[in-house]
Amino acid sequence: MIIIPAIDIKDGNCVRLKKGKMKEETIFSNSPREVAKKWFSEGAELIHIVDLDGAVHGRPINKEIIISISKDSKDKQIQVGGGIRTFEDAKRYLEKEVSRVVLGTNAVENPDLVAKISFNYPKRVVLSIDCLDGYVMTNGWVKGTSIKPTEVLKEYEEFPLAAVIFTDISRDGMMTGPNINATFELVSHSNLPIIASGGVSNLKQIETLTKKSDKPNSLYGLICGRSLYEGAFRLKDAINTAKKRK
Repeated sequence: MIIIPAIDIKDGNCVRLKKGKMKEETIFSNSPREVAKKWFSEGAELIHIVDLDGAVHGRPINKEIIISISKDSKDKQIQVGGGIRTFEDAKRYLEKEVSRVVLGTNAVENPDLVAKISFNYPKRVVLSIDCLDGYVMTNGWVKGTSIKPTEVLKEYEEFPLAAVIFTDISRDGMMTGPNINATFELVSHSNLPIIASGGVSNLKQIETLTKKSDKPNSLYGLICGRSLYEGAFRLKDAINTAKKRK
């Protein structure tokens, strides 16, 4: 299992939200570019970047900052989500040395577009399944559906995806611990690499996820946000914990 630091960008700043609520932000840096350099220097293999403004407005807003990060880290991997709603949006990122694009709203509202992007750029699309109270949310986590995450996952099993992110919105930014049961329900239903997101607050939780990630039901990665920014643990220690097996 790999540890994936998160960088959420709002109004050009690196922020963290609580439960995805745009009004409940904490600004941690006015330079997402420098934050990315920090995480890579401390051992990150992959960074997860979200254009929060883009997610709400339905189009990339902070793309210049994100592209500058990709240029700084040509030998590293970044995955970018937030507001990628057209083939051209995805193409611009992927042809600017961004490793992967993350699609969430389109996974529910436009599967044909997901197909077009993923088959044109195999293993460079990450599906994001964001849930609240067991049901998928879209459009920057503000629009509810009656769709369960396993239903979305089933539709994409044959797609050449790089991974699938599962986020429990109720835990995102709250540091109350990840939703282990819901995460591993998805793991058990899929052959795609699953990335957990939302709520991790200590190394013990990472250890629990790692121990539960032995094959055949393996968890590919864990996104960490507020816990890193608030110093609940060091990235280096999280990476080392995630490498351990029981």
